[in-house]
Amino acid sequence: LGITRFDVAYIHDLDNLYFDPPTIDAHFRDLAGSGWRALEELRTSGQIGAIGAGINDLGLMPRFLDIGDINAFLVAMPYTLLDQDVLDAEFPAAVERGVGFVIGAVFASGILAKGPVPGARYAYADASPEVMEKTRRIAAVCDRHGVSLAAAALQFPLGHPAVASVIPGASGPAQQERNVEAFRTGIPDELWAELKHEGLLREDAPVPGQGEAVDPAPAVSA
Repeated sequence: LGITRFDVAYIHDLDNLYFDPPTIDAHFRDLAGSGWRALEELRTSGQIGAIGAGINDLGLMPRFLDIGDINAFLVAMPYTLLDQDVLDAEFPAAVERGVGFVIGAVFASGILAKGPVPGARYAYADASPEVMEKTRRIAAVCDRHGVSLAAAALQFPLGHPAVASVIPGASGPAQQERNVEAFRTGIPDELWAELKHEGLLREDAPVPGQGEAVDPAPAVSA
C-alpha cells in the first residue's frame, strides 16, 4: 500500500451474524489476552492510530469496552433511519468512555437506498412487511419535503455528535456519484421534525440541523 501507518485497525464482525455464541466467547477470550496486547503495541508504536471494532448487533459494545481502551466502533445496522435502539444504553456508555463511531450500512443493506420495492433487503435478508411499511411512511415524509430517501438515510447518522463518518458503499461510479449528490442535498429541519411527530424517528435521536447538507468529518483517528 505504500504507507507506514493505518489510521484505524478494526476488529471485524465478531458477532452473532457470523458466529455462534460459544465461538464468539472463544474469540473474545483470545482478544482479551494476546489479541488486545498486540493491538495496543501497534497503537503505542504509532503503526496504527486507533483501535476499533465492527459490529452488526446490539449487546457487543459492552464486551469490547470491558476489554480495553477502544477508540471507535464501526456500527452496521443498529443505527439507521429504521432503528435507533442503540441510543438506549450502548451509545451513551461508549460516549462516556470517549469512543467515536463510524456508521456502516446506512442504507440498512438496501431498502433505504431503493425504497420499499419488491425484493427490498433489510439487515441482509428480505425486508419484512413491517419494515416495508415503515420505510414507505418515511419515504412519504421525505417526498413531502422534496428530499430523497437515500439523502435522508445518508445524512441522518451524522447528526449524532459522536459520529465521525459514514460508509454508504457503492458498486460503481454511478452509485458513487449518487452518494455524493445525496450528501450535498440540503434537508429542512421540518423533515426530521415530521418524522419524529409521526413516530418514525425517536424523539431523542440527534439530527443534522440548520437545513443544510452535512459536512462529513474525517475518519476517526487517535
